[in-house]
Amino acid sequence: MEFKANLQGYLIYAAMLLYLLAFGLTLARRKKTGHIFYLLGFLVVLIAFLYRWNHVDHIPLQNMFEIFLSLGMIYPVSLFCRKALRVGAEAADMLLGVIVLFPAGFIFNADPQHLPPALQSWLFAPHVAVYVLSYILMAKAAVQAAAQFLKSGGPANPELVDYERAAYRMVCLGFPLLTLGLILGSYWGKLAWGDFWGWDPKELWSLVTWLIYLIYLHFRSMYGRKFPRINSLLVLLGLLAILITLLWVNLARIFAGLHSYAA
Repeated sequence: MEFKANLQGYLIYAAMLLYLLAFGLTLARRKKTGHIFYLLGFLVVLIAFLYRWNHVDHIPLQNMFEIFLSLGMIYPVSLFCRKALRVGAEAADMLLGVIVLFPAGFIFNADPQHLPPALQSWLFAPHVAVYVLSYILMAKAAVQAAAQFLKSGGPANPELVDYERAAYRMVCLGFPLLTLGLILGSYWGKLAWGDFWGWDPKELWSLVTWLIYLIYLHFRSMYGRKFPRINSLLVLLGLLAILITLLWVNLARIFAGLHSYAA
């Protein structure tokens, strides 16, 4: 583990603390106060993100430290999902914010890195950003899917949809972003390396992830909510594939490929 005794690190640790306080207050049924701390935590992460942007002089989406830092800005997604999709679980989102910030705060190196020529493209920001957003949505879907296994019924709040339907809505929102990420990456590959597809390990596992969610959507369109546990299992398998794509493929030396700079 690596403690970051600098302004960047202190901002991350402050955000983690605020998210934890928000989580505790929400569990203690002090939701309004918890929401305030949740918002404050997001603002601190946003400041950390902008500080990093200014420090490295490019949008901070290059390496694992920067990816997990950006994943910590979960508040707007959480708010949108509750207001527009009637999907709750804000307490889980607060805890998820702590979990994704932990690698940025204690594991991955934060030393500034030069942006390699392959990433000096207008496609860099949109390609990575849509994946980051889709990963947040799919993580929220997995939380709802896990709740489907652990607890029968749905949320006590009648304004919110039940767990199985909530997971479905999250995937329906996240899947087009995964698709867009694949399309942008393929086009970028053509421009940078002369081919739309190179069977790079990262490309392969991104495709596997996309196919799992495609199978889920197809299965649910055929059977609806008749097999809720199978639906939820497919959503959880999708998150597992995302973790492999994001972590194992980037960090395991046996998977070294064209995307290895992300490590």
